[in-house]
This record gives sequence, structure tokens and C-alpha cells, in this order.
Amino acid sequence: MRNFARFRLLALVSFSLLLLLVGCSSIDERPSGHRSLTGTFPVPDEIEDNVAFWRKVYGEWGRGQVAIHDDEHMGVIYEVLDLPGPTRAGYTAQQKHLIRARMARYESRLDSLEAKVRTGRTPSGAEKALYEKLVDAGGERAIFGAGERIRSQRGLRERFRRGLEISGRYDAKFREIFRSKGLPEDLAYLPHVESSFQAHARSSVGAAGMWQFTRGTGKQYMRINGAVDERLDPVIAAEGAARYLDEAYRKLGSWPLAVTSYNHGQGGMRKAKAMYGNDIGTIVRSYKGPYFKFASRNFYAEFIAARQVASNPKRYFPEGVRYEPPLSEERLVLRHSIPADRVAAHYGVSTYRLAKLNRHWTGPAKAGRANLPSGSTVWLPEGALGRVASAPMPASTLVAARSERKAKLQTLKVTEATPLRAKPKRIASAKPQSALKLVKVAKSGSKPKPVKVAAAKVEPRSAQRRKSRASEAVKAKVHVVKPNETLYRVATHYELSVTELRRLNRMGPNDTNIRPGQRLRVSS
Repeated sequence: MRNFARFRLLALVSFSLLLLLVGCSSIDERPSGHRSLTGTFPVPDEIEDNVAFWRKVYGEWGRGQVAIHDDEHMGVIYEVLDLPGPTRAGYTAQQKHLIRARMARYESRLDSLEAKVRTGRTPSGAEKALYEKLVDAGGERAIFGAGERIRSQRGLRERFRRGLEISGRYDAKFREIFRSKGLPEDLAYLPHVESSFQAHARSSVGAAGMWQFTRGTGKQYMRINGAVDERLDPVIAAEGAARYLDEAYRKLGSWPLAVTSYNHGQGGMRKAKAMYGNDIGTIVRSYKGPYFKFASRNFYAEFIAARQVASNPKRYFPEGVRYEPPLSEERLVLRHSIPADRVAAHYGVSTYRLAKLNRHWTGPAKAGRANLPSGSTVWLPEGALGRVASAPMPASTLVAARSERKAKLQTLKVTEATPLRAKPKRIASAKPQSALKLVKVAKSGSKPKPVKVAAAKVEPRSAQRRKSRASEAVKAKVHVVKPNETLYRVATHYELSVTELRRLNRMGPNDTNIRPGQRLRVSS
């Protein structure tokens, strides 16, 4: 019996130690079946209902459904409406009327329930269900003001799924950016909350792009001017977001607070922290800052829910998710200001195609009315850098660029290329074929200085060929377009500006596409 008792005691101690070890684990298994890193992105009890609500919005409720709920006690869902009629981006008049009518109905019932509770009367049968729902969520005090807290939320399942497909293009790059700064990689899920990975998303308060930077905040972390708005480039904006979040975490000392500051601002979260510390659950439940409204209260919970849904696609989207292939474009970082069409001509790509890859270019930059600034990024089609890595821009191209636009550039020089997944290297690392010196043009506000290009040493035979070609160019009146030729290359060959070439061929100011075999007038 003593041995048996000793065995039972040892078994009990072992079991207790096991429970203690499980309780101390950094991985927390929630009743919902979702695992949460408690040390990085904890999910306190106070926001469990909020997270569960947004999981349903992202992974269960479609656009044809609208939940009517309490905007503070997110576990209180009064009804999920199935919208009549067609499902569109906006509501139809019939759908709007139905939603307003249902919300007014619940408001009336809740006001009646509150009046009865205040006077000690017994709620009716229908009101009892509302009473129990609210008391379960926040005690009897949740009944007071419930009629003023009614809110509707449309399902976003289709939008989230589409965002998940787009994320296949960016997820690896975003994670690489955060990892390089020593930040949690799962911050790459934030665009699901901000924009559903829509690169041209814009908000009513002026936020833009996949990472939804406002203009004021964006200028602190990226370039925004008349030529580029880098908020619209997903990768550059992700780099800006990483810098912002790194700074926010160092100031706030908590990832839930840093993530919430992405919506509410670092100053606002410092005030919340001064009152309630780093407890995001208490902040969400108790902080009453003047601008800490529904969006800010729920931002962290939305992030957690998006993270859970996106990391379990088979569970929420059993029909399957067709992820887009990862980024393959190559990155060029300009060392000096330059027109977009000159970059396009150098790499044998149409300006139109290049503009599609570079969402951050403004209209003036695309049309050639503004130069791409030094230090800015140009995305090129895969393989473009390698095709010209040993061929620097010829002097004639530089002179023609200046002549065409009378550009007010600083020193023009071959740019420095940075492939997306490789260490930076110069595209002109090979020895140039001619001794090209720098071309200098006057800065903005002054008259252009004479363009001086050092003459390269050439063989007499080469000089003869150039003279012969120039003579032919003067005599020619029509040019037949060859494969891979661009409007800019044709203009340069005949010592014309692109504007003059367009005028001769009655082309619009934005026309850039020409096709092999097309006949172009090159003289009047």
C-alpha cells in the first residue's frame, strides 16, 4: 500500500509539473482552435469576442450578409441579415431600407428594455433574450445605452479571399523586409486590414495605397512629390511601414500598442499607455480618448483575426485560394534625376509598360512633364537589367534627352541597379564602349547651360559610318519601324524630339506604342 501511495504521489507531482510547463508555454491554444504567440501578439480575454467577430467578417460572412451588432460588446450580434437583390459593391436602395428598418427595430426594443430595467419592471418574452445576451457580454450595465450602440457590418469574405490571392505576390518580400529589421514577420498581414491588398486603395481621410499612409505621415517615411507618390508602391510603402512600426515599438514597448498606433497614432497610444500600461485588453475596454473610436478599438483585434484567417486558408476557404506568383520584377534605384521615357528607351521597354509596373509614378512623370527624382525606385521587367548590364547609355541619348525636353536636370549618369533579391550592383560595371563624360544641365530656375560631351576616341571607319548615317537621316522622309524599336529610339536616330515626331505623325501627346512595319514620317 505504501508503494502504491508513493506511486500515486509521484504521478500527481509529475502531472502538476506537466500542467505548469504547458501553462508557461509561449504558444497559447485558444478555444477557437487558433494558436496565438502570447509573447508577441497576445489575445487577452477582453478582446476575444472582438477577434471572433472579425474572423466571421473575414472568413464566414459574404457581401450578401450584414450583421447587426453592439459596437462595444462585439460578441452581441442581434441578427445576420441576408440581403435581397443583387450583390454589388454598394447597397441598393432596397437593401439600405431593410438595414435601416432592422436597426431601428432593435433600437426601439433596446430602449424599451432599458426603461424597464431602470424602473424594476420585468422584461417581456422578446426582451428577455436581448437582456440575457447583453448581461452575458458585459453585465447588467451593458443594457444602458445599448440602443445607441447598434451598428451594421457587411461581410468581407470575398474581398478577403481576393486579398489573400494578391498577397501571394507580396508576402515573401514583405516578410523579408520585416525580418531584415528584426521585426515580427507576421506584420506582413496588416494590408488585409488596411486595404485587402488593393494597391490603389484610398480612404475618406486621404490615406492611400496598400499600406494606407496619409500624405503627412507618408512624407516622413517615403518620397511624395509631383513625380512620385511612393505610398502607391507596395514594396516601398512596406519599407516605410517597417520603419514606422520599428519606431512605434521602441517608443511604446508593446506590439499590440504599436500595431494599434498604426491606426490611432503614437501620441494617442502613449496617452492610453500612461493610463492603463501595456494592457491592450484594458485599453480597448476602458480608454475613452477623444479619437479612440470604433476603428482604433478594433484595429488590433482585426489584425489578429486577419492573421488567423490568412494562416488557415483551407479552413475558411475550402473552395481554394489561387495565390498570385511572387514578385519577379527587378529594382533599379536612380542615382540622378531622369525622364521616364529615357529609362524605358535604355532598357527597350515601352513607357506604357514601365508605367504599369511603377504604380507610384504620377501623371506628369508618366507623360514626361516631370523627371523621376534621384534615389527613386524604378521596377523593370524580369531580365531587363541583365540585357543591358554592359551597355551604358550613349552620349547621343543623353544629348537627345536634354534637347527634347530642355530638362532642368542635375548631373546625368548611369544609374545604380538593385535587383529585388540580390545585392546592389552597378549596371555599368563593365567597361563602357566609349569614354562618356557626364552631361550637366542647369538647375531649375536658370537658363540651360551648353551641353558638353567629351568626344570619344573613335576609329576613322567608325566616324565615316556615323557621317553616312547622319546623311541618310537628313534625306529620309519615312521610317519603317523595326522589331523592338520605340518612339524614342526612332526620334533619336533622326535627331528629332519625340514631340516633333508625334506632330509629324499626328499622334496624341501620350501615344507611345508603335508596331513593326509601321511607317513613320521623320521629316516634313
